[in-house]
Amino acid sequence: MAYIEVLFGLIAGADLQEILTAELAEIGFESFMEDETFFRAYCPEESFSDDKLAEILALESFENIPKPSKKLIPDENWNANWEASYSDVVIDDSCRIRAPFHEPNPNIKFDLLIEPKMSFGTAHHETTAQMISLMLKADFKQKSVLDMGCGTAVLAVLACKMGAQYIVAIDNDSWAYENALENAKLNNCEGIKVIKGDASAIGNQKFDVILANINRNILLADMPFYAQAMPAGAKLFLSGFYVEDLPEIQKMAEKLALQYQTHSVKNNWVAAEFSKS
Repeated sequence: MAYIEVLFGLIAGADLQEILTAELAEIGFESFMEDETFFRAYCPEESFSDDKLAEILALESFENIPKPSKKLIPDENWNANWEASYSDVVIDDSCRIRAPFHEPNPNIKFDLLIEPKMSFGTAHHETTAQMISLMLKADFKQKSVLDMGCGTAVLAVLACKMGAQYIVAIDNDSWAYENALENAKLNNCEGIKVIKGDASAIGNQKFDVILANINRNILLADMPFYAQAMPAGAKLFLSGFYVEDLPEIQKMAEKLALQYQTHSVKNNWVAAEFSKS
């Protein structure tokens, strides 16, 4: 199958990129990639419509996005193009995130196999990479873990590999839900309980560690759910927001009796750790 690649410059803001991705998915785009320079979207040639793409880009939300370029990727070059442009990622020399076409590396402590498809969370983005870096410094042995807004479930899979006893992964996107199930199976982590839903799906469950890599607005709205699900001593790892958003995140955490512990910054993206006393 031939594909149309639409090449955007980097989209300013996780929220805006998520909205654009959702809009493109509605008109037939199947795969998305982001590197340090570009955001790429791929649509089967037979499903592609210049008019539908133009309608989306004419929306007020996207008025400041520069006009993208597009090109045809012939059928015989599709897999080669995808594999050539999709690299593995190694975090802190101990966690590697790779696709099925990458060879395993027995020298890496945690070698995770992630089929990315349309879901976010492949560690190419600064937020996921920083979340993983924070996780690698924590103790997950015999812990109960929630991966909220799980996407590919890469964080849930890492928690599994790090010895977590009970893991729940929640996402409200159908594609992410299916992808999370697939990636749990690929990594022999079928014990991960994957739920399609939002923060209300947490219910009365309690977790030793909660992971949430989403965006500022959703985090602020859902942090009360997280706090309610945290017993004393539980940890909360958050990402998906900018440096300038950190004070507001900290303010909400204080209201919920969550203590700030540390944070990291990469290209203005933040990952932060909180705990419940």
